[in-house]
Amino acid sequence: MKFKLTRKQKKMLIRIIAAGILLMIAAIVTHIADLPWWVSLLIYVIPYVVSGYDVLKTAAINLLHGQVFDEKFLMMVATVGAFGAGEYPEASAVMLFYQIGELFQSVAVGRSRKSISKLMDIRPDSATVIRDGIEQTVSPDEVGVGEIIIIRPGEKIPLDGVVEEGSSSVNTAALTGESAPVDVEYSDNVISGTVNLTGVIKVKTTSTFGESTVSKILELVENSSEKKAKVENFITKFARWYTPCVVIAAVLLAVVPPVILGIGSWEIWKTWLVRACVFLVVSCPCALVVSVPLSFFGGIGGAAKEGILIKGANYMETLAGIDTVVFDKTGTLTKGVFAVDDIHPQDISREDLLDVAATCESFSSHPVAQSIVRAHEGHIDKDRIGEVREIAGKGVEAVIDGVKYYCGNGQLMEMCKADYHDCHLTGTIIHIAKVRDDKSSEYLGHIVINDEMKEDSKLAVDRLKKIGIKRVVMLTGDKEQVAASVAQKLGLTDYRAELLPADKVNEVETLLSEGCKLAFAGDGINDAPVLMRADLGIAMGAMGSDAAIESADVVLMDDKPTGIAKAVLIARKTMRIVKENVFFALAVKAVILVLGAVGIANMWLAVFGDVGVLILAILNAVRAMKYKD
Repeated sequence: MKFKLTRKQKKMLIRIIAAGILLMIAAIVTHIADLPWWVSLLIYVIPYVVSGYDVLKTAAINLLHGQVFDEKFLMMVATVGAFGAGEYPEASAVMLFYQIGELFQSVAVGRSRKSISKLMDIRPDSATVIRDGIEQTVSPDEVGVGEIIIIRPGEKIPLDGVVEEGSSSVNTAALTGESAPVDVEYSDNVISGTVNLTGVIKVKTTSTFGESTVSKILELVENSSEKKAKVENFITKFARWYTPCVVIAAVLLAVVPPVILGIGSWEIWKTWLVRACVFLVVSCPCALVVSVPLSFFGGIGGAAKEGILIKGANYMETLAGIDTVVFDKTGTLTKGVFAVDDIHPQDISREDLLDVAATCESFSSHPVAQSIVRAHEGHIDKDRIGEVREIAGKGVEAVIDGVKYYCGNGQLMEMCKADYHDCHLTGTIIHIAKVRDDKSSEYLGHIVINDEMKEDSKLAVDRLKKIGIKRVVMLTGDKEQVAASVAQKLGLTDYRAELLPADKVNEVETLLSEGCKLAFAGDGINDAPVLMRADLGIAMGAMGSDAAIESADVVLMDDKPTGIAKAVLIARKTMRIVKENVFFALAVKAVILVLGAVGIANMWLAVFGDVGVLILAILNAVRAMKYKD
């Protein structure tokens, strides 16, 4: 990723370069000339002040406000102490390298923020609303529900709504990570934050800007840093107690041994003062305090680039430890949209059977009826239709061209005394019969309706198993036969069927009682209780769903269940990086602290123990932003 330095970072870099040059000049001058101690001190103080005046200023201000124990205070005490002990080059160099570490930190945080700021580009600047036939450009906040807005090619869609006029292609990459554009036309939903590409469309708004998808996502991302992981909270508490303890230990190290060994000897005092300064420098908790939150921030940013919104570092930590994934079926593994799967005519052509069924169902808004109408694809002449009567729980009775037809389930066929038979296929079976002149019913055949499987559902299950998820379970309110068919297609042996929403909660409770670390993936509309009860709730395809964004801990902005395996891998990688940084920093510091206390480590090794470890930890943390499938 290319990264441009900010103005502040450029100034810091110039100061570092200037201080480095001045330090080299100081070293050369003091090496070739025998100067009085105060001249040497002055020569080394110049690069020290150039590189670290802001550190000294902040430490002084914090002291005045009673905030004594922080990393800048440690750095000030250590370097001033080194000057006092006559370690002029080391004191100046420690401050210079500390600032180099600070610059690395600033750039790394900037890169991580940049990955999330791309998501912030989805915020629309304005909306063109049509009022009294006149186009007005206003803030999205000023547009109400039900107003008509016009969006031209290249413009961001400012609010959620339904296309009222026109057709276009929409780029949803900012929300879903999906590069392929989506075609929209009359009656299709469009989501705020996406970009209109080709045609002019008029959209009727369905939400205010404050309730729109883009607002909810931006709020979610902005608040994600507030929810800290256990390891982050530990590091914060650790640093709060660690720094005072380090200062006390350094004071004891500087005072106690000289008192014991010989209070009148300046050389002994100097030796232990230098060791105390080494102790202070290496004890700075920068590597831990910076790299741990930076790792989580990088992981959240990397996930956002993949269309995965993780609400906080605590959820990232939970996600990494998941061993069981429970799927809701409808809207998660399937599209939640009924479609004609097959047509089985009897003494009639497939086309004629579908034509009769579509004509009978053309007045119904039921999803199954609409799926038959969509499958017909041709024009339905409603002038052919006479009386239409809906028979609750059974189907429809309709008169077409003067002939009465029945279109519905087996109970309807029994009611009209048609000689029907069940289908060998699994799904919702719609039977069709017509009434003869002698009032008997002739069975014409049946149509098989099924909820369409998502293209990547099987791949999602396979990937979860491949990455070590122990159990993959499917819960559904559908009949046992339908659930068994879907489970077989997905390669699942663990499923529960004919469940009410309360039953799903009970099933999750049972799995949790067995010690599972459980994530539940649902469509976020009717699964809110289960999403909240699971260790981790994952909302699938949740653009515009209030329940998903509010109830789930992780939101997948596309409709692909394969995103769950991707999210788990990102979380695991992030946690691995966090642990690497914690163990590496503590181990290196512990070794140098011991060496410094016994006089083996000098100030230069202390610089590596602080700044060197910080830079290595930051470089390692930046890896959390990268994801390879």
